[in-house]
Amino acid sequence: MKGSITRLIIIFLCAVAYALPAWSWGQKGHRIIAKIAYDNLNCGTRKKVDKILGKGGIVYWSNWADEIKSDTIYPDSYDWHFQDFNGGLSDSVVADALVHYPAEGGNLFKALDSLVKGQGTKDDGQWTRGMTEEVLLRFIVHLSGDRYCPMHMAHMDDKGGNTVRMAWFSKQPNTNLHAVWDTKLIDSQGYSYTEYAQKLEREYAWKKKVIRKMSDAELLVRTYHLTEAIYRYQDDWDGNTYHYIYHWRQPMEEQLYIAGIRLAQLLNRMY
Repeated sequence: MKGSITRLIIIFLCAVAYALPAWSWGQKGHRIIAKIAYDNLNCGTRKKVDKILGKGGIVYWSNWADEIKSDTIYPDSYDWHFQDFNGGLSDSVVADALVHYPAEGGNLFKALDSLVKGQGTKDDGQWTRGMTEEVLLRFIVHLSGDRYCPMHMAHMDDKGGNTVRMAWFSKQPNTNLHAVWDTKLIDSQGYSYTEYAQKLEREYAWKKKVIRKMSDAELLVRTYHLTEAIYRYQDDWDGNTYHYIYHWRQPMEEQLYIAGIRLAQLLNRMY
């Protein structure tokens, strides 16, 4: 009897865990991005950002936009975090999403563009009013990172990889593709966010100039191709978690570094 109850509890907890919405990049990922961005801000920009968010606040507030998803203060902000695509699209169709915002799949590009303009947006197209500069900046810091997370550009039919079951260090499916890219790949390296940010800034600094010169469209298409490659790999993967980490660690790290450098560029332009 006791064993049956225990099994039921375990099944229930697993079901609840699987049903929870995955967060973009996870807390550590967003902190890594924010730290890289902070290290690459102009002196004047850093002072202004610190004045708005507090010294180093760009890191401490980087996950706020995820944390308020369960609150009612900004109920329309849920789909600001992603822009899912169908598979097999041409580069031109993907790039066009930055200009002519898709009617379905999320509102990431529309929301971020509108927030940068200091207006805010809702998913029904009506502008929100009354956001303070601090709130706008909190959203911008977070959503700018989301746009480089592959599973926030994923397929609509599987809810951004959330219904693609995966076994992570287990013989049975115990997670999903979205969660693997949001948190598990990053956590597998065992670094704190400061250690990881320092590692990426050291190892990928040689790419900084190229990243800064690329257009938003070029980087979006790059992320889309990465997402499609991730999906294709699911068909060939042997189920060995270590093999998965070995194959995808570097692409994941490059996306984190790109997100940090591009956030710094964005804030340097704004301030």
